[in-house]
Parts: sequence; structure tokens; C-alpha cells
Amino acid sequence: MPASIAAPARIPRSIWALGFVSLLMDVSSEMIHSLLPVFMVVSLGTSAFAVGLIEGAAEATALIVKVFSGTISDYWGKRKPLAVLGYGLGAVSKPLFALASTAGMVMSARLIDRVGKGIRGAPRDALIADIAPPEIRGAAFGLRQSLDSVGAFLGPLIAMGLMLLWANDFRAVFWIAVVPGILAVGLLLFGVQEPERKSGARRVNPIQRENLRRLSRAYWIVVAIGAVFTLARFSEAFLVLRANEGGLPIAYSPLVLVGMNVVYAFAAYPFGKLADKMSHSKLLAAGLVLLIAADAALAYSNHWTWVWAGISLWGLHMAMTQGLLAAMIADTAPEDLRGTAYGFFNLLSGIAMLIASALAGLLWDQVGASFTFVAGAVFSAFALIGLLAVRR
Repeated sequence: MPASIAAPARIPRSIWALGFVSLLMDVSSEMIHSLLPVFMVVSLGTSAFAVGLIEGAAEATALIVKVFSGTISDYWGKRKPLAVLGYGLGAVSKPLFALASTAGMVMSARLIDRVGKGIRGAPRDALIADIAPPEIRGAAFGLRQSLDSVGAFLGPLIAMGLMLLWANDFRAVFWIAVVPGILAVGLLLFGVQEPERKSGARRVNPIQRENLRRLSRAYWIVVAIGAVFTLARFSEAFLVLRANEGGLPIAYSPLVLVGMNVVYAFAAYPFGKLADKMSHSKLLAAGLVLLIAADAALAYSNHWTWVWAGISLWGLHMAMTQGLLAAMIADTAPEDLRGTAYGFFNLLSGIAMLIASALAGLLWDQVGASFTFVAGAVFSAFALIGLLAVRR
């Protein structure tokens, strides 16, 4: 068929399955995470700085572990077994939240959960890049992000309903969260087929100097951009705390992540398709503008109108940038080093997340919530200036 009238490539079935695996695990995780900041502050008496430190350490752990899992998947030539291990650890960690009686126990559970996320993240992203035809790679990553975000708002909705039904019984909700986590592992085992390794393909040691040199300047620019974006955007736990500060009842705390992820879910796939057709740097710049607007709204007032405007803009920023950055890594990294490439990308992003969340928590405790979001807006503005300078 001539190229001018060729039918557009369809997103493969295994990518749809991976999307629904992410959806189920996010239902499980967000049932817990949407309540966790309030649980720590109200039930365990944890400070905002400690919340920021725990959240930052947990997310940083996940992102740093991706370096090793990505490298192993390149050397081994297999992605799915590591993804199964990672999702399995995520499922196993869930009962620990229900048993936690101190902030230290919560942190231990979060670290186990995020180690699982770290193990599965880079191999899963590399697997999507391996399966998806290059001309629809942005759409494939956008679809995965979109389904992931559907889970990220269904989880908080379920958590909220159960909190209202069970009179704010945090631990009962945490126990129910175990079920979708187990279903996610089952779907990954039986619903995703990994492509066969090319016959005669040479096993690559990704950490050899000559192989690392194959990661191009364009790739490292994307890595740097991703780290700056993460540094400008601290943990979403502070969105929950801001809404509660404005008078949102504890049982309705999950609505914060519901609102953000509804926007994220519906916008991620369209923006992923758009990324296949237009300038990546323009989309990234637009995403930073949205983040500045979100921070400004959240800094201005804790009244519900401003809080929900900020949360919605935050979700739109995520939809515009996260799948795009993943597709840019796939476009700039060699095929046999994709796992390693995603690993290094997430290593620097993980360090940035730890710094950003700890700093946000410290500012929150010392000078207040408004100044925390003002600082986020200022740093986002500097990131925008840097992005425009680099992409000229």
C-alpha cells in the first residue's frame, strides 16, 4: 500500500495490557497514597517536613533503582521478568501500610513499594519502546500514562467511598488495597507477551565505557531536562495537605488526587499523539507554564476555587510532559541500551525528587504553605528560561 494512503499503525495488544496493569496497580497504590499524608499527620502525629522527607526518599528510591533494573534488562535481553518482580513487590508491600503504627513503619512500607516500582519502571518503559512502532511511540506512551492515571483517580474515589462507609477507618481501606495489586501481577503474567530477542543478537554489557559513550548528547539533554522538571515539581502529598488546610474534610482527601488524575488521564493520550506531530521543546515549555500557573493558584489562597484550579493545572502539566519525556528517551537512546537509558534518566530525576520534596516540607514548616508554592513557581520559571536557552 502506498505510504500516502497506508493505514495508521495500531497500538499493540501487549501495550494495552501493560496500560491496564498500570491501572490496577495505581488503584491499589492510590487507595493508600491519597490517604497517607493525612494518616501520617493526623493519626501518627508526623510533621510536614517528615512527610516531605518520606515522600521524597520513597520516590527517589524508586527512580534510583531503575538504573540497575534497566541495565540488567539490557544485559539479560529480557524485560518482562523484572517487571513481574517489581509489580510483585508492590503488591506485597500493601499489607504493611495497614499494620504501620509509626512513621518509621510507614517509611519502610513506602520504600519496599517504591523499590518494586523502581525494579519494574525502566524495563516496562523499555518494553513499550520495544513493542511500539516508532511512528506511534508518543501515542503508546500517552496511552500507558492515560490508563495509569485512570487508576490514579479510581483508587482515591474508592478510598473516599470506603472512608465514608467505614467512619474514617484508614487501616480497613489499606487492607482492601491489596486486591487490585494482586490482579495487576496476574494480568502482567498472562496478558503481556514480550517480543522475541533478535536471532544472533549480541549480549551487551551496558556499563562498559564504550557502550555508555553511545548515549548521545541529545539523550543527556533530555535527562537534564527531566531532572529540572522534577526539581520544579515536588511531591503531590503537598496538594493533599493544602486542600486539607483549606477545610477539606479528612474523608474527602482522596478527591485531591482524583481531580488531578482525571485531568491527567483524559489529556495524556491526546498530548501523546500531539507529541508525534509537533515540536517537543514547545510542548515542554507549555508544560512548565502550566506548572507555574498551578503553583501561583495554590500559593494565592487555600480557598477551594484556587486549590482546585491549581490541582487541575498540575494534572494538565503532568499529561503534557511525562509521556513526552519517556518518548524522547526512546527516540534518543540506542535500542539495546534503552533500559539503561531510562535508568539514568530516572536516577537524576530521583535525586531531584528527594531534594524538591524535602525542601518543600521544610519551607512548609518554617514559613508556610503559600511560600512553598511561590518557591515552586520561581524555580519553574528558571527551568523554563533554561529550557528555552538550551533548545535554541
